[in-house]
Formats: sequence, structure tokens, C-alpha cells
Amino acid sequence: MRPVAFFDIDGTVFRSSLLVELVEQLIKEDVFPPEAALQYEMEKQAWRAREGEYQGYIEAVVKSFLQYIKGVHYRTFVEIGQHVVAEQSKHVYRYTRDLIAQLKAQDYYLVAISQSPKTVLDEFCLQYGFDKVYGRFYEIGPQDQFTGIVTDEHLIKNKANIVNRVFDRNATLSREHSLAVGDTDGDISLLETVAQPICFNPNERLYTYAKRVGWPVIVERKDVIYTIGTM
Repeated sequence: MRPVAFFDIDGTVFRSSLLVELVEQLIKEDVFPPEAALQYEMEKQAWRAREGEYQGYIEAVVKSFLQYIKGVHYRTFVEIGQHVVAEQSKHVYRYTRDLIAQLKAQDYYLVAISQSPKTVLDEFCLQYGFDKVYGRFYEIGPQDQFTGIVTDEHLIKNKANIVNRVFDRNATLSREHSLAVGDTDGDISLLETVAQPICFNPNERLYTYAKRVGWPVIVERKDVIYTIGTM
């Protein structure tokens, strides 16, 4: 029986968001028009000035992506995604990078979970040895062009459901010593389902919740990694 480790990717392993980097590259290569950036510029600046929440910024990026992905050919999307991963895949946190390598050496089954497009996630996660990847699927029309519709959203929306799905579909995996790493309150349902929850660089809501229930908090700042609570 193999133990399982679940990792949120954006902001937890990757130091940015794969979707943000993808949208920026789509704009840079004129696949998306410059107007696509205007859809989230206000939220981006508010977050950078610490006057708005990161979640609001990401939601605005998602809205822009859904609007402008319509009509984009799948092959173009894949090529730009590969370019983003080639440039960005080493931009990860040292703590989670090393934890992934450590758990892989201990024969953990590694699961990645993200709201970013699965095509780009697969490319990114391949380099770190993940066994299973859960991300967003987008509908492709008969001419291999995106329609702008998210498919099977119920599979990715609730991370606790993903945990149950992983265990239900593989009898060789054990919940004992299972581990999960997340960075926002959206990861609470994931962290509650495992034996060893780890809050990494948490937002305020997750940090407050973690203190209340006694979860360990790990912070990586510049070249320093420190623990708040017990492991």
C-alpha cells in the first residue's frame, strides 16, 4: 500500500500561477488581443498595492481567459503552453520542490491539483514526477478550436472529492500517512481529508483556520524556511 501526497500547484509549488503566465504569453504572442490584459489590470494593480485580494485578481484573469480563448486553435495553445513551461518550470519554491523529491524517494504516489488548464499542468508536472494531475478541461469544437466552455468542472471544483476519487479508484493506495500541501482557504477541504496537512505560505484565511485547528504552517521567505506550529 502506497501513501499519497496531494499538492496544490499554483502558489504552492510554482511561485506564480500557470494560468497567469499562460495568458500573459498569449497576449505577448498576439493570440489574445491587448484588451485581454485590461480585463484584469485593475485587480492586478490592487493586489500588488495590497489593496485587493489575490483571489479577485485570479478570478479576473480566468474571466479574460474564457472570453478570449474562444476560436484559438488547440495546437497553438499547446505550443504556447510548452513555451511557458520551458521558461517558467524552474521558478518553484525550494521547500515544496525538495518535499516532492523526498516523498518520491519514499515511494509516495504524488497527485497535483490546480485550477490551471490541464494541458499546461501535465507539461509542468511531468518534470517533477507527479503520478496523477487534476486540472481544468476546456471544450474543443469540431475544428480543434476552443469554445470557451469549461467541461467536467465538478471534477476539479471540490478538492476533497478529488482525494476520495483517487483512493476509490486505486486499491493499492493508503490513506495512512497521506499528506497535502495548500496555500489558500480554498485548500481547506483538501487539507481536512489527509493525515498530514501542511499550510505553505498561507493567505490570511487559511492561516487563521490553521491556527485554530493546530495545523503546521510553513513559510518560505527569500532564502529562509521556517515553521509555525509543529510537524
